[in-house]
Amino acid sequence: MPELPEVEALKDFLTEHLTGHEIVRALPVAISVLKTYDPPLTAVEGREVTAVRRYGKFLALATDGGPYLVTHLARAGWLHWKDPLPSGVPRPGKGPLALRVALETGAGFDLTEAGTQKRLAVYVVADPAEVPGIARLGPDPLAGDFDEGRLAELLSGERRRLKGALRDQSLIAGVGNAYSDEILHAARMSPFKLASLLTPEETARLYQALRTTLTEAVERSRGLAAGRLKAEKKTGLRVHGRTGEPCPVCGDTVREVSFSDSSLQYCPTCQTGGKPLADRRLSRLLK
Repeated sequence: MPELPEVEALKDFLTEHLTGHEIVRALPVAISVLKTYDPPLTAVEGREVTAVRRYGKFLALATDGGPYLVTHLARAGWLHWKDPLPSGVPRPGKGPLALRVALETGAGFDLTEAGTQKRLAVYVVADPAEVPGIARLGPDPLAGDFDEGRLAELLSGERRRLKGALRDQSLIAGVGNAYSDEILHAARMSPFKLASLLTPEETARLYQALRTTLTEAVERSRGLAAGRLKAEKKTGLRVHGRTGEPCPVCGDTVREVSFSDSSLQYCPTCQTGGKPLADRRLSRLLK
């Protein structure tokens, strides 16, 4: 799933390639992708893109005198820039293509979604705050006013484990499964530790890991073409998606805990005092 660093890089890429250009056509190929109907998708046609903004993991294209085109790429969605766009009208139901946006230059982008769980979402709204997912977002962890005190305030009384708290978009915007693993590894903390039990020293360590991990990921992605962002994300990860590999810090084997629809990765030596965490799904299978 694209998370804050990749969406931030997409925002920068689209700012460079879209701003000042006119949308001549916005074509839904998979009708299920559209989550709003008033104003219609055609309301962005004939309008110039004036800005591209990021809200957590949402991208919003502002148009001159018109509505915003907002998208959330979900777990398996992606944006593909094409110059020029393929000629002809794409056929619904053929492949992963969900939406095509064409500019007056002949260039544009496709939104695609792999797999059968269709969660990619597109909204056409007068204000991004009308999108429910944006309206409930917590603070952006890279914002200038997001300091250690703000993190401590958010986590005080938070009775969930750190892994779940970091992924909650209404608590902190933009962090998902991969970067929550990376942040906790950098902070040397168990993903199962209760957020409310952090000491001031641990909160300071978590804050530093949060800001550093995300900032470095954004810098690695900055200036890359949209098509290279997925590969860059994977190469920059230390523990997430690296089950069975040696930890780059201590050399211990990276372990995994599986859930019904996701998994987390961690280093026992760096994060849990050398003790492997219980993998409840695997335990049930062994009974």
